[in-house]
Amino acid sequence: MKTIGIIANLGKKNALEVTGRLFHWLQERGLAVLLDRETAETLGQKDLGRQRESLGTEVDFVIVLGGDGTLLGAARAVAPTGRPLLGVNLGHLGFLTEVELRELYERLPDFLAGRYTLDERMLLDIQSPARSLPPLSALNEAVITKGAFARLIHLHTYVNDTYVDTYPADGLIVATPTGSTAYSLAAGGPIVDPRVEVMIITPICPHSLYARAMVINADDVVRVRIEANHHDLSLTIDGQEGYGLVPGDEIIIRRERNIRARLMRSLDWRFHDLLRRKLKENS
Repeated sequence: MKTIGIIANLGKKNALEVTGRLFHWLQERGLAVLLDRETAETLGQKDLGRQRESLGTEVDFVIVLGGDGTLLGAARAVAPTGRPLLGVNLGHLGFLTEVELRELYERLPDFLAGRYTLDERMLLDIQSPARSLPPLSALNEAVITKGAFARLIHLHTYVNDTYVDTYPADGLIVATPTGSTAYSLAAGGPIVDPRVEVMIITPICPHSLYARAMVINADDVVRVRIEANHHDLSLTIDGQEGYGLVPGDEIIIRRERNIRARLMRSLDWRFHDLLRRKLKENS
């Protein structure tokens, strides 16, 4: 018997109702269901609740109910288990999610029957020698920034220990191809097909006319040393996890070698088709 996991963003409109209906729909078809702990407690199914990091070890795949942000968080938690995720869009853009809510029950039988393909995405591994940070991974990007009212910072940037440049800027983004359509794109970076494994270095509001986004090999190692005359500095992971930094800190970013996020896609899914539809819808 298959076991399906559900991770839900209960902050979305009608999310609790949607999650409850999906839970019973799966059970009625003889499938076992496990839930992330918060969702399980809210639905009165506490015994079926699991931590997100362990949920993937007990299920065949995970259905993620929310938007792109929910899927990003779920991917970081579940990716180490190797289990795939099916994103169901309850949000606005839904660039990473695969299924719109209105078509969920029409399309879900195909995924349950194994009629899908896997879209494997690279992640970033982020470390700081001077900071006692937890293990950090990112599906979209790592961002080093100054505070909203702080003066600009200088970001001494190296690739494989070769000095590239010092960016006087509001910050610096190091993104994956997945993240190329997120913050990096808004900051002037290129759109990159997710099948091309690279990293993208994009300065944020650089105070230099020649500073432009740079695409580098996925096997390169990026090192950024922060110079600033204030302490209003931060490292943000996928726009969701934030950590304080101080002048002189170094951040080291490389490809995560052993872990990939595995997203479930329809057999006819094409990135360029998605790109055209989503960007046109929100232009």
